[in-house]
Amino acid sequence: MKLLALDTSSQACSVALQLGDTVIERHEELPREHTRLLMPMIRSVLQQAGAQLTELDAIVLGNGPGSFIGMRIAASVAQGLAYGAGLKIVPVSSMAAIAVRVLAGSECSAVVVAQDARMNEVYLGIYKRGDANLPTAMVPERLHGTGPVAELDVLAEDVRAAGIGWQRYPELLAANRDSISRVEDILFPRAVDLLAIGAAALLECEAIEPQHVMPAYLRHKVAEKPKAAS
Repeated sequence: MKLLALDTSSQACSVALQLGDTVIERHEELPREHTRLLMPMIRSVLQQAGAQLTELDAIVLGNGPGSFIGMRIAASVAQGLAYGAGLKIVPVSSMAAIAVRVLAGSECSAVVVAQDARMNEVYLGIYKRGDANLPTAMVPERLHGTGPVAELDVLAEDVRAAGIGWQRYPELLAANRDSISRVEDILFPRAVDLLAIGAAALLECEAIEPQHVMPAYLRHKVAEKPKAAS
């Protein structure tokens, strides 16, 4: 399969190109530099592979949730590239990409990802190990306060936590520490981890036309007051 994956939903600007068994990646954790970095990174991986966009099967987009501006940058670039090359886009959860890396590096049965949503909230996702070791969402991704995560009480023993949210809000970790076996040092999504999810979604005919891309904002108003801690 031939795929280009993009993610700018966090402090990381990340690009990966898959051509069959060959994968080329560019990844930089530089906040507020996505607009400057993204297109040169895309050109770099394509040039290294000697590939053209028109050869690809689809573009895999890390669709958040995450930074409002970051998500819009990747979505806009993906749309422009897809329109120009006649490609479809496969939107993939950026938080699920974090779960991919945790599952690949451990034998855990579940991963709880928390990304900083500001205003004393996190974007929360809970994933179990599914087919081909890919993450399957156990509940819809949501905004969550810094209190206990109710679902953790019924999960298996080996539950890993990942994402910058656990560091950003120590009180969230304190409230859930007894239900978490380990906190992984995996803070931001990488585009390379979108590839397997994107390939599976493409086979399930989940690719969409560029004009139908809708970033997973979860919080639709940046200025809205946060909810009480869950």
